[in-house]
Amino acid sequence: MASLVIILLSNVLLQLTFFVIVSSSNEYAKHLGGTSTFSGLVIGIPTVFAGLALIPLMHLDQGRYKRPLHFACASAFLGNILYALAYRANWLYLILLGRIVNGFAFTFWMYNKRYCSDPRIVGLRRRTTLAGWLVLGQGIGFSLGPFLGGILYKVGFSNSVFNGYTSPAWIMAAIWAVFWAAAAVYYEDVPQAPPAPQAIALQPISNQASTIAAREEDKDKDDEPSRVTTAEVTEPSDTQRSPQHRMTRKQWGVAATMCWFAMTCFFILGAWEANIPVFTSSHLRSNPFHFSPFAAGNLIALGGACTIPFLLLNLHFARRVQDRHTLAMGTSTGLAGLIIALAILGEEKVNYGSLFICWFLVALGFNIASTVTLSLLSKQLPGEWNGRISLAIQYSNYSGRVTGAVWGGAGVKVGMLSYVGMQVAFVGIGYIMFVTLWKQLKAKTG
Repeated sequence: MASLVIILLSNVLLQLTFFVIVSSSNEYAKHLGGTSTFSGLVIGIPTVFAGLALIPLMHLDQGRYKRPLHFACASAFLGNILYALAYRANWLYLILLGRIVNGFAFTFWMYNKRYCSDPRIVGLRRRTTLAGWLVLGQGIGFSLGPFLGGILYKVGFSNSVFNGYTSPAWIMAAIWAVFWAAAAVYYEDVPQAPPAPQAIALQPISNQASTIAAREEDKDKDDEPSRVTTAEVTEPSDTQRSPQHRMTRKQWGVAATMCWFAMTCFFILGAWEANIPVFTSSHLRSNPFHFSPFAAGNLIALGGACTIPFLLLNLHFARRVQDRHTLAMGTSTGLAGLIIALAILGEEKVNYGSLFICWFLVALGFNIASTVTLSLLSKQLPGEWNGRISLAIQYSNYSGRVTGAVWGGAGVKVGMLSYVGMQVAFVGIGYIMFVTLWKQLKAKTG
């Protein structure tokens, strides 16, 4: 239980680290000589480097979680310190460098997902529930993060080291140091999987085994048996396993659909989180607000906080509702928010209430939809594929986060109608995919 709590807490801290700078990053970048688009890049760039680091890290993790966990803690601690030092150094690209180092910590998002669908420790009927806990942590992160960042910006702490721009990063560095120590003490890794081919390969070759035993009486035991046994073990196991691992066209379609929605959910969420501070501080005719980072952070946090009761309710229903129904409901809710946004932006009738409703529906819908992308896929493919499908879903999440953050930062420049219209197009493609494969998306509940 302590290990599961560490995994779930790491997800919350990673979400906080990602979002705590959202409300003030635009002003921080401008103070150091950057632009709003650069601010979007600062928000989204960590996921690019997380993706680059993930495959090398998987070669070192031994199929377990302790090494990636310590790597994530170290990267988050160092990255936040570098981000905070950019003000003192008066160097714009140091905030980018700090976020790049933070990106190495975000590799652990994949391990969060993999842990919650690992067949060694999690049964089929618990996977969507645990995925729901991860999404709840995501909701806490993107509501509490901007709120905390906005408050710290408002308070200011006017000195060159700890101020409104740098204090979120300093505080997160301290939290990560405490968490790292706790993880070192309380986390117990999953048992290492035994060598796979040994038990399976010897069953169908009993006749050959007796032949080998006869040869052993005449030949040197250190030479011949090891050579023959290796051949006998590897070849039959390969031939036995290959039919089980071949995906059908429909399974490939399901995998593509889940990857598309994993990307789309985080593209839209990332775009809105990056765009709200930029749009509400812009001089567009459709913007009546002219918000400070504090006010923009409050709006993001309020929308996120209002989703939490529904995310808790989603945990209750995860054991009873099919994943495909959850996906359809979440996507439809988020699409409703996008369509309302198009309407109010087109009519230039934006006010606090209407913008809040749009953000709330988008945040609620696409958070709920993101619950099932990995759990549904893990229920349809063999347990030994868990690492591969976790990687595919996580790369989809990464691509959505980075492109969404950049798109959100550039939303005012490209035009707000085009900004929202692109998101509607992404959802439309997803609708076509899951309507076409509706029957194949059926999976066990839980």
